[in-house]
Amino acid sequence: MSTPYDLRKVLAELKEMPGEYHETNVEIDPHAELSGVYRYIGAGGTVKRPTQEGPAMMFNNVKGFPDTRVLTGIIASRNRVGKILHHDPKHLGRLLKDSVQNPVKPVKVSKAEAPAQEVIHLATDEGFDIRKILAAPTNTEYDAGPYITMGMVFGSDPEKTMSDVTIHRMVLEDEDTIGMYIMPGGRHIGHFQKQYEALNKPMPITINIGLDPAISIGTTFEPPTTPLGYNELWIAGALRQEPVQLVDGVAVDEVGIARSEFIIEAEILPHKTMQEDINTNTGKAMPEFPGYNGDANPAVNVVKVKAITHRKDRPIMQTTIGPSEEHVSMAGIPTEASILDLVDKAIPGKVTNVYNPPAGGGKLMSILQIHKETEADEGIQRQAAILALSAFKELKTVILVDDDVDIFDMNDVMWTLNTRFQGNKDIIVLPGMRNHPLDPSERPEYDPSSIRFRGMSSKTILDGTVPFDLKDDFIRADFKEVPDWEKYLE
Repeated sequence: MSTPYDLRKVLAELKEMPGEYHETNVEIDPHAELSGVYRYIGAGGTVKRPTQEGPAMMFNNVKGFPDTRVLTGIIASRNRVGKILHHDPKHLGRLLKDSVQNPVKPVKVSKAEAPAQEVIHLATDEGFDIRKILAAPTNTEYDAGPYITMGMVFGSDPEKTMSDVTIHRMVLEDEDTIGMYIMPGGRHIGHFQKQYEALNKPMPITINIGLDPAISIGTTFEPPTTPLGYNELWIAGALRQEPVQLVDGVAVDEVGIARSEFIIEAEILPHKTMQEDINTNTGKAMPEFPGYNGDANPAVNVVKVKAITHRKDRPIMQTTIGPSEEHVSMAGIPTEASILDLVDKAIPGKVTNVYNPPAGGGKLMSILQIHKETEADEGIQRQAAILALSAFKELKTVILVDDDVDIFDMNDVMWTLNTRFQGNKDIIVLPGMRNHPLDPSERPEYDPSSIRFRGMSSKTILDGTVPFDLKDDFIRADFKEVPDWEKYLE
């Protein structure tokens, strides 16, 4: 029987793929320097230029943490995600859509079978300090503190009838306290936490770090694709065709992901919040996916740590740069799957593919490839855009293109908007809609006529498809097909 998938198995596969993985023994400071270095090497996304798409990177010599390694950028490339999931990168959205519809549920294993519990630190131990155990970096010199950026939070409702796993930004505040930002609405963990608050009880959770990327990507789905009661670990199981392994906690009544590198066992305290940047007072949290430093929240949830467990052999602290291509993979590919799921049901065969590009951080923009067969299909493209906007409320811009356009090539998409688009007739604006509060333009001061409260936006559809009756006037120059063209490079 083969070894179950986990982060180490994926890294072993990546090491066999030229250009996909790099490690260094040069000492690195986790405070701003680590992210500052990877910004140049492979961050991509909406990170301030210069940046680029590059290899995943392991830092083996982390200042202050001689027994821990730090990994970043493992999914900061769509092509690399395709290799990790053994699938065509251009059709990852359909892979995830199919995985949602064919879930594989987790299984429980014993503590002896859980490498994540090889070493145990209890909060009651003398000298316990999460800041000395977790090599959590800061993205910038102005961050509110060291952040857990790739920690999957597992929680359940009080009756243990439903569970869920989500990702949140979490800052290390003191020796046993984490500040967790739970975005209002849409997060099932937040729903469960409100149930615990109604009972005036702390909510037990585990924070799982260092995971198979199938888990990181599969667990970032949101409603309506994964409704309340659907645990996204089922998707990760489907992606690997093997169940994710869970293990009972050592200090809280909740399960953790058994093949994690680290598991933090903790409780979210009821009716208690704290200032996110209480240690720095910079007013900033950390860089977020739109490319700007997020404002520190004055009232994040207070999480009290009860234990930290980890692997014995140099555990890997996994992290990401907030606006990097890694966020695009985690947020964008599941969104593509959600849109495909909805449009395939409503207008089957008309949307051939969907891409959420780095320009929108994986959340704010979608490009839809449209197939028109008859004149009766004219207008169906705009219906598809409306469906996309309803499938994902944080989507702000939808670009529609014909099926002869490569949606993964932004030059081809922009060519469409320059040769198959007229602004006075092909722009549709939907004002006063709910969107993502991290977009800094979504504030009343920017547009008081349509933005009443922060997090509202005017959503835009750019229709770059050719009217069906004019399609013969927009045929691209046809070049000879030369199947063996690569021999001329030998």
